[in-house]
Formats: sequence, C-alpha cells, structure tokens
Amino acid sequence: MKVRFIGHSCFLVEDGKYSLLFDPFITDNPVAAVKASEVNPTHIFVSHYHGDHKGDALDIARRTNATIFTTNEIGIEFKKSHDNVVAGHIGGKAKTDFGSVKYFQAFHGSGIEGGHACGFIVDVMGKKIYHAGDTGLTKDMELLKKHNIHVALLPIGDFYTMGPEDALEAVKMIKPKYVIPMHYNTFPLLKQDPEAFAKAVADETSSKAIVLKPGQSVDL
Repeated sequence: MKVRFIGHSCFLVEDGKYSLLFDPFITDNPVAAVKASEVNPTHIFVSHYHGDHKGDALDIARRTNATIFTTNEIGIEFKKSHDNVVAGHIGGKAKTDFGSVKYFQAFHGSGIEGGHACGFIVDVMGKKIYHAGDTGLTKDMELLKKHNIHVALLPIGDFYTMGPEDALEAVKMIKPKYVIPMHYNTFPLLKQDPEAFAKAVADETSSKAIVLKPGQSVDL
C-alpha cells in the first residue's frame, strides 16, 4: 500500500489497481503537491462539504468516473451531477470490490443543511485505513481499537479540529500501527510542529508516526 500526502487532509492511497483519493482539496490548496488534473482515482472519499475537503471531488469524479463515498445529504447534492455516489450514514458499512467502507462519526460541522461530517474506516485488501476527516477528540475513538487500524490519518491543526495534544490521546485510544498527521500548516491559523507530535507518539505510544511533506509518499 502506497500512501501519498497531497496536502492539508488530502491523501492518495494506491494498492494494486485501486487508487483511493481522500478529501481532494487541491485546486485552491496553497500547499497542494499536484494539480487536480493529474490524479486519476478509482474511488473518492469526502468527509464533509466544507470547501477545504470536498474541493475538486466532483470535477475529478466526472473526469475519471470514480465512485464517491460520502454521507447521505452530501451524496444527494453530488448525485445532481454525478451518478456514481455511495451515500451512507454514520455507523453503516458499504461492501466494495477492494474491501469495505465504514462511516465513522466525526465531531464537526457538515457544511450542508441536515448533514453529518464523518470519518472513514476503509478496508483495502485487508489493511484498514482510518481517515478522521475534521474532528475533535472523542471517547468514541476507543471503538477503533478493535478494528486493528493499519494507518490512522489524524488532524493536528487545532482550532477547527484536534490539536497535537488531543491527537496524541486519539492515538492512545486507537492504537494504530502507523499514524500520519494532517490538516496542519496549510494556513497560518493551523501552524503546528508535526515532528514534535511524532516524537510524542514515539515517547508515549507503541504506534509509529510518519511525517510526510506534501508530495511525499510511504509504502506501508
């Protein structure tokens, strides 16, 4: 499994013939490492409808015919111009050709009337990724331990989401094999030191933190 950090909360995960794109905020992202026209995912995940997460989802999906996974109210909006949308609800799981997608709760605004923000537990060929979306720390993260998360993608930017201290507590609850920080240093308000977070993870947990700069990737 190759995990590439595009910038902000956007990741491209590739495993064999599958290419999974999370929260594709690319075109207006000041730190994005690629152009939206350069990614060709088979599947796209949109955690909520804020512009720095839905980003280029529809444009990319229409160009590549990628399947979009998101929550119900957002899915209704997307389906107005793209048919290939799997719109679920918190706690539900969709079976897919690469494994499964479970919608996990995120404590954050949805960006759309009546909707929900979410995170995703994605089983890709037997390895589980948890993309937290935008969320504050919640005791519910203890539920993720039983899923044996291979890699957790967690926000550390603070103000709008968890900060480094709360993200560290999340790692202690989730107990992933790897954790990659996200949603930091895109804008001045989100300025954080990811290396300090990685050191705290190493000092206080059994997980391994991996800091990626936009454009960098790691094989996990």
